[in-house]
Amino acid sequence: MAAGPGRGGEGGAGSGWGLVVTAGLGGSLVALYAVAAPFVAPALRRVCLPFVPATPAQIRNVLRVLEGRSGALADIGSGDGRVVIAAAKRGFKAVGYELNPWLVWYSRYRAWRDGVHQNTRFYISDLWKVSFSSYTNVVVFGVPQMMPQLEKKLEEELGCNARVIACRFPFPCWIPDHTAGEGIDTVWAYDLKHSRGCETKILEITPETEF
Repeated sequence: MAAGPGRGGEGGAGSGWGLVVTAGLGGSLVALYAVAAPFVAPALRRVCLPFVPATPAQIRNVLRVLEGRSGALADIGSGDGRVVIAAAKRGFKAVGYELNPWLVWYSRYRAWRDGVHQNTRFYISDLWKVSFSSYTNVVVFGVPQMMPQLEKKLEEELGCNARVIACRFPFPCWIPDHTAGEGIDTVWAYDLKHSRGCETKILEITPETEF
């Protein structure tokens, strides 16, 4: 008779430990998903834009082709914010667009740490849903699959005074006005007034009037 309750107590303890283990495992999986999902989700999209940090040489080359430029700057796929922060230190009002929220939050922290948070903004955004029409300088760290579609999007949205800087991979149709660096650190700068033929269009739509 005494053994029955003893066995029941052992079973209850075992069930309790099972619930603890199950809850712990479930909590770990939820935490893992919360951390990993922002990094995995972009890979499931039609065009994957992986996070590969810009090298110091790439940043120097970007700043080199921005010399003499002014106006607002957008970094498409801003990652951990290093290009935006470097541009802000050169006097640009710089904005980063990034799909990964963890990288956006880290970028904001870095900008605050480096003392340029007042000249920077970082947004959790899908680049295809953002209009870049208000920018005169756009930096792109893209992949080959996205460049043709992005070229068309920027050509439709940007003004004739805009400059687009492509890093790692050039645009397929535009002819660069400036290049800097070599190998993986090469950057290509495109002035829309040349790449889109703005000067020709302006001449065509401006008739001469004699008085």
